[in-house]
Amino acid sequence: MIAITAGVVTLAAWLLLRSEPAYAVERMVTVLVIACPHALGLAVPLVIAISTTLGARNGLLVRDRRGLEEARLLSTVVFDKTGTLTLGEHRVVAMQGEPGLSDDEALRLAAAMEQDSEHPVARAVVATAAERGLALPRAREFRAVPGYGVEAIVEGRRLALGGPNLLERSRVEPTSQLRDFADRAANAGQSTIYLIEAGRARAAFAVADAVRPESSEAVRRLHKLGLEVMMLTGDARAVADAVARELQIDRVYAQVLPDAKAAKIEELRAEGKRVAMVGDGVNDAPALVTADVGIAIGAGTDVAVEAGDVVLVRSDPRDVPRIVALSRASYRKMVQNLWWAAGYNIVAIPFAAGVLAPVGLVLSPAIGAVLMSLSTVIVAVNAQLLRRVRL
Repeated sequence: MIAITAGVVTLAAWLLLRSEPAYAVERMVTVLVIACPHALGLAVPLVIAISTTLGARNGLLVRDRRGLEEARLLSTVVFDKTGTLTLGEHRVVAMQGEPGLSDDEALRLAAAMEQDSEHPVARAVVATAAERGLALPRAREFRAVPGYGVEAIVEGRRLALGGPNLLERSRVEPTSQLRDFADRAANAGQSTIYLIEAGRARAAFAVADAVRPESSEAVRRLHKLGLEVMMLTGDARAVADAVARELQIDRVYAQVLPDAKAAKIEELRAEGKRVAMVGDGVNDAPALVTADVGIAIGAGTDVAVEAGDVVLVRSDPRDVPRIVALSRASYRKMVQNLWWAAGYNIVAIPFAAGVLAPVGLVLSPAIGAVLMSLSTVIVAVNAQLLRRVRL
C-alpha cells in the first residue's frame, strides 16, 4: 500500500510539474520497484525461522515463539531443584525405624505405596527396595497428595509417606530419635521422608540426590548474563540451602507447596521482575504457565513439557543461558534488518522519485530493480549471520 501510494504521489507530482507523461510514468515505476517491501517483509520472519532452527540444533525446542522472544527481557531465572538442578536419581541412603520395626519391613511398606507414583523420591524408594530384593505387596486406595506425599492401604494397614509438610498436615510429631535422624540427614544435604501409621511416625528415610555436574556452570553463565538465579522447591530448608550454597544461587524458597509455586512466581512478577521458570514435574506445570517464560526439562513429565514455552531436549541446565543468548542475538538481528530495510526505503524512494533530477541524478527502473534485490539479499545474508552466534 505504501509503495502504491508513493508511486501515485510521484506520478501526480511530475505531471503537475508539466513533465512528459512518459517520464512521469518512468519515475512512478522506479518508485514502485524500489519501494517493493520484500526486504521489510523478510526482516523479522527470516530471523525467527533461523533462530528456531538454530535452537533446535542446540537442543532447544521452541514450542511457543513468544517465549523465545521474551527471554531477552528476563531479569530472574527460577529453578526447580529435583530433576532440574539435581539428577533426580535418588536413592535411600539411610533408614531409622521405631523399635520393633526393621529397616527392611519399613522400606517394604513404603515401596509398596510408592509403586504407582511417578515422583523421583518415590522411584528412589522402589529402586532401593528392589536392590534389597524385597517382595512388594500391592497397595489399595492409592492417593497422591501433591506437595505432601502419598496415602494407601497396604496389607490392611492405612499408611502415609511424605516429607515435613506431611507431618504438619497430619499433625504428627516425630520422636526425638527420628528428629535427630532428620537433622543429620539435612546437614548432609539429604531429604527426609516419613512413614506414618495411626497418627505416628513409624520410620524415616534419608534420600540423597546428586547435583547435576552442569548446574554450577549454568548458574555461573546466568550470572554472567546479568540475571538473578533463584530456586523454588518443596524440599526442606536445610536441604535446599545446601544445594544453593554449592551452586551459589542468589535466593531460595523451600518447602513450597505445588499450588504455591505459581503464586510465588506471580509475587516475583508483581515486584517488577521478568521471570523464567525451569522445571520438570507435574508440580511445576502451573508455575511454568504463570512465568513470563516457561522452560521445561525434556526428560520431565509430559504435563511439564506441554506447559513449557521452550523444552530443553538434552535436559541440560546449561541450555537455559543459551536460550537467553539466542533471544538477545535474534533481537539484535531483527533490529538490524528493520533499520536496513526501513532506512533503504527512506533514502531510496525520494531518489527514485527524482528529487535529484535537477542535478542529473536519475534512477532507471532497471537500476531500481537491482537495488531492491540487493536490499533483500543484504537482509537475508545478515539473518544468516545469526548462525555464527556462539551459544
